[in-house]
Amino acid sequence: MTDALPESSPIAPQPEGIAHFESAAGRARFTDAYRDGMALLPAPAETRVLNTSFGRVTAYRFGPPAAEPIVLLSGRQASTPMWRGNIPGLTAHHTVWSLDSLGEPGASAQTAPISSPEDHADWLDQALAQLDAEQVHLLGVSIGGWLAAQTAIHRPARLASATLLDPAVTFAPITWKMIVVSLGSVIPGLPRRVREWLLSWISGGAKADDSVPEARLIASGMRDFAQHPVQPKQPTLDQLRSITTPLLVILAGASIIHNADRAAEQARTVPGAEVEIWAGRSHAINGEAPAEIAARVDRFLADL
Repeated sequence: MTDALPESSPIAPQPEGIAHFESAAGRARFTDAYRDGMALLPAPAETRVLNTSFGRVTAYRFGPPAAEPIVLLSGRQASTPMWRGNIPGLTAHHTVWSLDSLGEPGASAQTAPISSPEDHADWLDQALAQLDAEQVHLLGVSIGGWLAAQTAIHRPARLASATLLDPAVTFAPITWKMIVVSLGSVIPGLPRRVREWLLSWISGGAKADDSVPEARLIASGMRDFAQHPVQPKQPTLDQLRSITTPLLVILAGASIIHNADRAAEQARTVPGAEVEIWAGRSHAINGEAPAEIAARVDRFLADL
């Protein structure tokens, strides 16, 4: 990585609805954390900037070009470095692209408002069209799982499958605990120790200070990045029943984001969906169980 992100969100002030860094100092602080996080990943075989009508999306390819790669979609306030534990296992048998989502802190740059779930699915579909792939296997965690589900509903043509890891606001409403975490991510001037405590809480008590590269990156995003996201809408029952993309849903049994049993019941309304609850796992499931996730994804894709 260079000292700057290959693409990065602008600095305030910006038009209404455009996510941005609050200051040059904040963007520099985030860039340092991002660069340090990327240095811990395998070296990307390719970095590509994908131009969409909503902004420029930075994508990293791990492995050789492939007709049906896995495409990673990060969670809220997160980006490619959050997949540090997952990329080695997934690339053992698959080519992987990781996209930094528009509207989130990362190496992508939003240039137009994103005002609906359909807009989210649209920017992702436009980006996927530029990956030189016949179809893709989406793998999203948290809000990335929500984005994968919305794409399966509104723009499914490029999807060979979708795996959702403890997806937020997709099969059940968020809990009051998650509302507290969400508020903590946007309150200006919140002390660092409080942000670290919030990150640890959502991660099942795991350490979440500056010694953890992913936590440092997310904490900087919470502090330095102003988001203007559309309030995620939970898909309707009819929308879920309309999904034809093969779906694997892995819910974290100890997640604070929703009631896992309630979410599983709703997820099973998707025709043919494979739905599992992994007991004892928190909302940070991708970092807690990378080997298990890679093995389960391998089996899922092999059976398609």
